[in-house]
Amino acid sequence: QVQLIESGGGLVQAGGSLRLSCAASGRTFSNYAMGWFRQAPGKEREFVARIDWSGIYYVDSVNGRFTISRDNAKNTVYLQMNSLKPEDTAVYYCVADRINGLGRYKESQYDYWGQGTQVAVSS
Repeated sequence: QVQLIESGGGLVQAGGSLRLSCAASGRTFSNYAMGWFRQAPGKEREFVARIDWSGIYYVDSVNGRFTISRDNAKNTVYLQMNSLKPEDTAVYYCVADRINGLGRYKESQYDYWGQGTQVAVSS
């Protein structure tokens, strides 16, 4: 079973940057699709980004501003967030898809979830 632990969240001014990290346990990390969801207060969780064997995918609202990457040797996935906006304020969750399924944008596709890290963007 995989455990995911996020870090790197915090408070930042609009236009600033943060880099989130997700450290994963498990011997088969390199075979998993990895991604990020987020949940703003009072809203449902939404897909943010994913990296898998076929490529990299982003929700339209972050495309061009956020970059997902992974370092399999370190069992770590990253989310570099630039040009942050107040609407990016949310708890960000690291997720893992064990079978590399095609339902990339659905919560149900992912087998493992981290506890979340808070990102707050002030105006």
